[in-house]
Amino acid sequence: MKQKPVTTFKISNFISQEAYGGIILIIATIVALVWANSSFYGSYRHLWYELKVGIAWGDINLIGSLHHWINDGLMALFFFTVGLEIKREIMGGELSSMKKASMPIVAAIGGMLIPAVIYAVVTLNYPEYLNGWGIPMATDIAFALGLLALLGKRVNINLKIFLTALAIADDLGAVLVIAIFYTDTINFGELLSAAFFIGVLIIANIAGVRRTIFYALVGFAGVWIAFIFSGVHATIAGILIALTIPARTKIGENEYVEKLSNCLKKFNKIEPNNNTLLTTEQAHVISKISALNEKAQTPLQKLEHSLHPVVIYFILPVFALSNAGVHIEGSIIEMLLHPISLGIIAGLVLGKFIGISVFSRLTVWLKIATLPEGITWRQIYGVAFLAGIGFTMSMFISDLAFVEDEFKQIAKVGIMAASLISAIIGMVWLGTGTKKS
Repeated sequence: MKQKPVTTFKISNFISQEAYGGIILIIATIVALVWANSSFYGSYRHLWYELKVGIAWGDINLIGSLHHWINDGLMALFFFTVGLEIKREIMGGELSSMKKASMPIVAAIGGMLIPAVIYAVVTLNYPEYLNGWGIPMATDIAFALGLLALLGKRVNINLKIFLTALAIADDLGAVLVIAIFYTDTINFGELLSAAFFIGVLIIANIAGVRRTIFYALVGFAGVWIAFIFSGVHATIAGILIALTIPARTKIGENEYVEKLSNCLKKFNKIEPNNNTLLTTEQAHVISKISALNEKAQTPLQKLEHSLHPVVIYFILPVFALSNAGVHIEGSIIEMLLHPISLGIIAGLVLGKFIGISVFSRLTVWLKIATLPEGITWRQIYGVAFLAGIGFTMSMFISDLAFVEDEFKQIAKVGIMAASLISAIIGMVWLGTGTKKS
């Protein structure tokens, strides 16, 4: 029998956490909006943008606002988790074979290209706004899955898996866009330093080093800090470090089951104490089982399993609190009708739907892929609308795309309007066209 790694991360658990996280994200967004448009706006501004924290040591100056450290620090951990998800999906998930990966990847490409083109067309006569073309390219997986979860058993698990794979491929595209197009000045000396430490991590992986603390220390002190001073956004470091994390077990499944069975038999034969304490022999066997479990897990899956709840239930809500607090001055209608806002709304609502729907149809028509079992084209169209919820990544890119605070605010109003429209259309579409199973 062919041996395979023992999987410790189930896609159903991943989807469940994303769904609950999406609901928390919605609450955090509402709190931020109310806070920023109340009489307490001064405290909002002071906490996230004016309060400075960090360390300064010699020539090293790592002092910035909380908003800065959330976007450059906590979000690097978010991107690190995204990197782990991408590597897992490529090695053994929905992106592990051409047959599985072709439809979500091609759909993701369409869902990035068409929105960018639509935004560029809308803002063509305004060169100062064109840099925002990357904003409507992203999908917020937590928000989308959170809303999909509200439909309960009406939604086939394969549809959730398709949306997850689509969003992960979309995240990878967004990361490449940030790295290539939203980097102004590059310090090649710092990039070479980062490359050296990434090389150290790759060699450690090949050599069989499995201690996550080693990857954390080298990744933070070497790669992440080098990226901070390189000019390339520090969140890219998170993705690169994730790709170096070992994804192999030290023991095969058959050997694991055999040795675990022997340990349990040995444990059963030991005479127990007449109190709550274990005997020395029992403690020894349990230690062996613990070591066995350690060998049967991959560091990649262990890290993802540990970090995913932290990202979903803490990092993303904090990001929403610090970024979604758009202080609206003047007419909200004028902000919504601004070319930046119109480009984003058209890109996310129409562009995502057209791109994902048409490119998905093409993959099936060209016989590159088949429609996932139990899923109809109507459901694919519903997911294409939900993919227009671009909240987290779109907000993040808007801060990189524009220097002027006014443009950032308008972009965020457009993102929230587009996400709301996409959510309503997607939920009504799926809710009215899907029978409860």
